[in-house]
Amino acid sequence: MEDPVSGKEWASPVEISSGLVHPVYLNRSPPCNVTCPAGENVQGWLDWVRAENYQEAWRTIMRDNPLPAVHGRVCYHPCENACNRKHLDAPVSIHAVERFLGDLAIQSGWSVAPGPPTGKKILVIGSGPCGLSVAFHLRLLGHGVCVHEAADQLGGMMRYGIPEYRLPRNVLDAEIDRIARMGVEFKTGAKVDQLDDFVKEHRFDAVFLAIGANLSKRVDIPADDARRIVDALKLLADPQSNAGLCVGRRVVIYGGGNTAMDAARTALRMGASESLIIYRRDVKHMPAHLAELEEAQAEGVKVHWLRTIKKLEGGQIEVEAMRLDAKGKPQPTGETEIIPADAVVLALGQQTHSDFLKDIPGLKIVGDGAIEVDEQMMTGYPGIFAGGDMIPENKTVTTAVGHGKKAARCLDGWLGGKSYVAPPKHAIAKFGEIKMNWFPTFPRGVEPTLDLAARQASFAETTGGLERGAAHEEARRCFSCGNCFACDTCYDVCPDQAIVKQGSTRRYEIDMNYCSRCGLCAQECPCAAIAMIQDAAGR
Repeated sequence: MEDPVSGKEWASPVEISSGLVHPVYLNRSPPCNVTCPAGENVQGWLDWVRAENYQEAWRTIMRDNPLPAVHGRVCYHPCENACNRKHLDAPVSIHAVERFLGDLAIQSGWSVAPGPPTGKKILVIGSGPCGLSVAFHLRLLGHGVCVHEAADQLGGMMRYGIPEYRLPRNVLDAEIDRIARMGVEFKTGAKVDQLDDFVKEHRFDAVFLAIGANLSKRVDIPADDARRIVDALKLLADPQSNAGLCVGRRVVIYGGGNTAMDAARTALRMGASESLIIYRRDVKHMPAHLAELEEAQAEGVKVHWLRTIKKLEGGQIEVEAMRLDAKGKPQPTGETEIIPADAVVLALGQQTHSDFLKDIPGLKIVGDGAIEVDEQMMTGYPGIFAGGDMIPENKTVTTAVGHGKKAARCLDGWLGGKSYVAPPKHAIAKFGEIKMNWFPTFPRGVEPTLDLAARQASFAETTGGLERGAAHEEARRCFSCGNCFACDTCYDVCPDQAIVKQGSTRRYEIDMNYCSRCGLCAQECPCAAIAMIQDAAGR
């Protein structure tokens, strides 16, 4: 088996027994790191939490993601789905530890310094997760950044599309303020219409487009009173001042995505006694994350699957039953029913506003207002880059933050007349290589939650964070897949006393003057961080 970074072959049992190999410490890729859309070194910062160096853990996150307190709340944590620990008891609660670090940083006033100034200045349009991420990473690289936001407040869809019970606005504001303190210039209520002229007038060296998917898709539903049909994004933007939008007590939400789930839960908090989701396909085909559905149902939201709305009239909606064909597409059955409804909330997906870009040569607009970019995240117009909701990929906060990081590095390379080349990736540490019998089982940390009545009655945050001790214990559950975590196993089992501790670095070296190449250290390493490789001379 070849290590993709070193290019060296890992040894077979025959080679070990014949003494043709020697042990080496590896730096392999844990599944959590590989699956993180923001490219975080998850295992790296968990290791610092395990060592109780919380500020270094936070700074490790900040190399990749400037919004850990936000992500600890709203990310759908694919890292946990990939966590090897799930095969033993339960995955590490990575999002909860990240939230703990993000909140601790806000409480402690930790900050990040910008890089040495380069004299370059970049225009960023949009202050959502992608815009904030690219601005942060460009400042780390020393570039000047001016962010223009058309709305009155910063944060993009994190502010206007995620309910406050999931993301308190003071948390979002604190993380944005940290980026501002790095020297990023923010301008709100500053819509850019004529991009080419604007760039030339203000002498920007490059542009990054980070406009969120803030336009709702529409569908024509016949209604006797159009005021009873409400846009989900308008409902979510500021629900506490929009109480008049949901007239009456029976609210129907049309759609099956995460926005539909948020709108349904928000309607209950606005005073609705019934909140019903109508979706034209079944649960297996819904775009919403399963956790979102489960939380909504726990709060009293009901769902009617395989239904479509035909019309709204006289406080009632007519719905038609659907069936799925062999390709999973919904087809009408002709069977209808009447359901009481005082209002219908449309949550049928969003698209990006990109009309102001249609006259820029080289820019190719594809479906839902997204823009085509190359591998360097640059559009067809030199110097204009794009990411987040503006390109045809998953529309999540974490994906957008990852785009911002990559784009900053690509943009930096372009300004220097070169292309950004990502570092090579290590082999992934798989579950079957971990020594399960080495690790004790102990329960996953549980975040406190509001009781059901309290959740339905206000927009207070539904989930609390871990305390310091609980966060430390949760980090201790990490297997450190494929990377040494200084457990001393190799040191203890080596019959030749060839393992040398490296003091404060918490690492080891192998003294080959004493090593008999028996392979015992590699066989016993609990996290598969040692391999036997062929000797350099190929003996």
